[in-house]
Amino acid sequence: MDLLRRLFGPGAAPSDRVALFVDGPNVLRDEFDVDLDDIREAARALGGQMSATRLYLDEHATPGLIQAAEARGFEVVITSGDVDVKLAIDMTRYAIEGLADAIVIASRDTDFKPALEVANEYGLKTVALAPGSYGRSDALQNAATHAMTLDEVTSDE
Repeated sequence: MDLLRRLFGPGAAPSDRVALFVDGPNVLRDEFDVDLDDIREAARALGGQMSATRLYLDEHATPGLIQAAEARGFEVVITSGDVDVKLAIDMTRYAIEGLADAIVIASRDTDFKPALEVANEYGLKTVALAPGSYGRSDALQNAATHAMTLDEVTSDE
């Protein structure tokens, strides 16, 4: 609840349904040392129920990574080639169809800016979650209702 209030102000109420979309190839890199549990907990800090907890990976993902993500409660979506199109379509669909009240995108890729803008137009809270300060995207930060780094979230614990 503290993170929720820090993000959206003192009167912020928990979101009823939170959808988390993780851009695996851009976030799960050795230089970021990201823990999937931390990403999930950052989304859960918005309150409410998780309506989606999805990790998008390409066909080069290792079976160990897929198994670890599924064990942590992620729905793993494997795409052939770049994950951006599938993730952006799913994120937009959640906004348009009213499947979430808040969307968290864990990425550093500016390709998701239009999907965030659509979610904002439909009145959703949006959070751009970057893997680290040097992994931030200015475009995502500016398009989202709020932006934060995973370091900011884990340092609050």
